[in-house]
Amino acid sequence: MNETAQPLDRTTAAEYATWFKALADPTRIQVVSLLARHGAPMNVGEIVAAVDVVQSTVSAHLKVLAEVRFLLSEHQGTATYYRINDTCVDCFPTAADIVMGRPAPIPAQS
Repeated sequence: MNETAQPLDRTTAAEYATWFKALADPTRIQVVSLLARHGAPMNVGEIVAAVDVVQSTVSAHLKVLAEVRFLLSEHQGTATYYRINDTCVDCFPTAADIVMGRPAPIPAQS
């Protein structure tokens, strides 16, 4: 056991906990997966049809995912379109590595 090991600071741990909590639901995982794979914004009706869950439930899940910035929303007329926040989602694997005490992955060079 490493006697000098220290836990994450409380602020970082709290931020990561909100990310993990937001993904602790199968419907939210489906929504994130759908939007990531679709590659373009989708409105609530399109998301409802794809995940086969009622609109009110999907809307509640979208709110949770937007609060932790996994999703971004844009209003177009009376519809709201949701898309993946690539910046936030790109940080998620790094957060998991850091929590587990692994070195943060080196970002791929474009």
